[in-house]
Amino acid sequence: METAAGTVPVGRTGVPDLEDVAGHWTRADEIAHLPSLRNQQGQAHVNHDLASLSWLAAPPFTFGYHTGELHVDGVVPAAQRFLWKPWGVLREHRRPDGLRLTTDTRMALSEDLLLWRIEVANESDEARTVELAQDLFAMAAHSEVGYGWLYDGPWNHGMHHDFMALERIRATTGGREPHYLLSPAPRRLRLGRPRVPGIQRDEDHGPMLLDDALPAHVSHDKEPERRAGVAGAVRGLRVTGADGAVILRTDETITLTAGSETNLDTFALSPGLTIDFELRLDAPGQSGTVLTHGNHPDSLQAGLEGGRLWLGITGEREFAHAEPAAGTWHRVRVRVAADEAVLCLAGAEIARTRHWTESRRWVSRVEDGTVAFADSRSPARAAYAFAGPSGELRAEGAGHRATWTCRIEAGRSVVVGIACAYGTDAGTVAAQARNAAGDFEATLSAGRDGWRRLWSAVFTPGNPHFSGHLPTFTTEDAGLARTYYMGALQVLYLRSTRIRPGEPVFLTGGPRLGPTTTYFWDHCEWSRLYALLEPAGLRSWLLRVLAGPYRDSFGVENLGGGSLGNAYSSTDYALFRLVEHYVCITGDLAFLDETTGGATVLAHAERLGLGWRERRAAATGGVLADFGADPWQLLECVPTYTGVVASFNGAYVASTRSLAGLYGRLGRAEDAERAEAEADRLAGALLELYGGAGRWRILRPDGTDTIGHCLDFALVAAALHRELPAQVRREMADFVTGRLLAGGWMRALSPDDPIAAASDRPDHGAAGAFAAWPGVTAHGLARLGRRDLAIALLRGLPSAASGGLWGQAMEIVTGPDGRHRARVAERGTATRDNIAGAAGAEAVLSALFDINPGFGTGPATGLPATLSVEGVGTLTHLGPVA
Repeated sequence: METAAGTVPVGRTGVPDLEDVAGHWTRADEIAHLPSLRNQQGQAHVNHDLASLSWLAAPPFTFGYHTGELHVDGVVPAAQRFLWKPWGVLREHRRPDGLRLTTDTRMALSEDLLLWRIEVANESDEARTVELAQDLFAMAAHSEVGYGWLYDGPWNHGMHHDFMALERIRATTGGREPHYLLSPAPRRLRLGRPRVPGIQRDEDHGPMLLDDALPAHVSHDKEPERRAGVAGAVRGLRVTGADGAVILRTDETITLTAGSETNLDTFALSPGLTIDFELRLDAPGQSGTVLTHGNHPDSLQAGLEGGRLWLGITGEREFAHAEPAAGTWHRVRVRVAADEAVLCLAGAEIARTRHWTESRRWVSRVEDGTVAFADSRSPARAAYAFAGPSGELRAEGAGHRATWTCRIEAGRSVVVGIACAYGTDAGTVAAQARNAAGDFEATLSAGRDGWRRLWSAVFTPGNPHFSGHLPTFTTEDAGLARTYYMGALQVLYLRSTRIRPGEPVFLTGGPRLGPTTTYFWDHCEWSRLYALLEPAGLRSWLLRVLAGPYRDSFGVENLGGGSLGNAYSSTDYALFRLVEHYVCITGDLAFLDETTGGATVLAHAERLGLGWRERRAAATGGVLADFGADPWQLLECVPTYTGVVASFNGAYVASTRSLAGLYGRLGRAEDAERAEAEADRLAGALLELYGGAGRWRILRPDGTDTIGHCLDFALVAAALHRELPAQVRREMADFVTGRLLAGGWMRALSPDDPIAAASDRPDHGAAGAFAAWPGVTAHGLARLGRRDLAIALLRGLPSAASGGLWGQAMEIVTGPDGRHRARVAERGTATRDNIAGAAGAEAVLSALFDINPGFGTGPATGLPATLSVEGVGTLTHLGPVA
């Protein structure tokens, strides 16, 4: 793959220009997950139209809903193609009459500032008059808490995470969907105390698909919303469709208490549906929930607050003045329509929800040519300012609309610039917006130039932005070069410098999730690069993580500093590898003597590396680690992947052998001998799990399964490549090439596996593969002696990036020509960006250049300055690392 015509192919002359690494024009019908924006302190998503942004989070600021669509001659054009660059996203729409509309949307580098450049080019043979109208919304909020993986966003009623509702609002952009209020999913009707919601997870069990299963991974620095029912009773409940057909009916009297829950049948909301019931309260002045449809943040709910009735749905909560008297039966009706829900008492309407644009939480007004926004629930303030031709401003719900009427001669164009600043001081943000608009083109250029400086610094020893640097890769293989440099850019793109001042943080994903979150597992997939590029930051991060309850969580929320999520079986492997690679690449042996969390780093490394000792179970043989019966702690979406699995037992073999080597160097000969013997015993038991044809057996107390998953292949190949019989090595490699590789990417799970139908996720299931798995698989292939296969796999990865970088879940799709290709998946809760995509670049170092530092081989005294491999290329500026 080459850059623009007339330039040198990527990699031939060393570090390529950032323009040549980042993105290319991609048609809207070729991608599923739209591009993101980042600026080293925040993140956002572009939408299907030409202008709006959603999921904007730059802690401590978040934006709700979206920022407003562009109307052209009264119509909202959809983006027909996209061009992602780290400094911004271009969206384009060509009209049949020769009008070309191009927008450039940016988050200004390291500033709380949004920029839009709107260009309308008249490519026809005659002059045209065009009306441009840009909706202006800035539903901004300020909060120092609530930044979990499911981070709080602003809604009219308050701050919470409502993934599905915001995605439905995004789906209305670009003229795609007319309504957003009602979820189409069937949900259970419950009376009484509501449950703590996750994302589209109405039950405690069921298939673990990205679409409908994610626990409530929220931060613990915020007081949770009180969840209680009311004391009273409900009778005569009826749910009726628009056609009068009864959907649900119960004639019994159901007693309500503060802690009770009564489950009824499931149904989907639809326009015209009504829910009727009689309510009797045991006491006046109560607060609590009476009824909820589903168990999600956007659920239809009805309840009381201080005795007053309220109705809630999709970020709205409308309070009535009515206070039903206690001890008396009251007829209550909830009626839903496509765009509103209505609450009635005794036949009279008492509350009605409204469209999000009609919010009463935010107020906007025109001040000195800017549109200023104020949030009534937080100190957040925002302001829009304009560059280019003069326009007209008028109120539009809670926001405003800017309109320009432009006559454009044939072959000419008109450009409008818009700047939106946000902060906590109204005067400051207004001045910032005006200054940006006052020299708009220079503001745009400053951001692009700043990204280029950061890119250059990544590969420059002694640069002012990073405590280390990455080596320069020079090669004739443009595919390998692109994989390496795109991986480096993925790391830079997910860097945040504001979350923890003085310690750059690398985020795991987003923008729809986790603006301050780092997963341990994802981080270890680029551990060599991390130790090379940001050794001081990695050291600091590890000391923070090891001080917390890391065995009980999957990561950390870096702003508040707390642990996050449920336990992951990968944590021992991930954190051990990060400690090992930091020490062995930097040579910082003194780090092992540092104390954090009541123990030395060495003691933590021993706990991690020998974690199998406390995981053994007699029911599954008593030798290998048994990871228990909860699939959420392993691969989440593969229900049978529990108990004793090959993958992380292979990782324990590697870590135990590494510790044996370290013990020997520390003079602990007895510990070294014991660890080596234990590793050999683990390896022997693990080899007995081989199920033939490249697949591995799973042991559980209730039986066994054989599975074909890339994680077993990769971690076993990495740890046991020397003792695997030649036939097993061949079968394992054949399994990968024959069953997993597809479309320039791969599947995590073989599509012919018996569990594949119940694991249709494009990250860990049969529908595709997680961002890290191709790199991890390439490393395994190289360990098995098949560097040729590793090169071929790594070479093709850039084609899957959907015009940008790699996402959490990469799905395999079939084109009209019947050929497979991969793209960044959007369905469900998959994230557009994921730092584990850097595993491809990591594999260039580990699989192709054999940079595999470990305690077993001794801490490095310094990497060579230059390293060359015939047929691959040369790394320069590799070491020494200061």
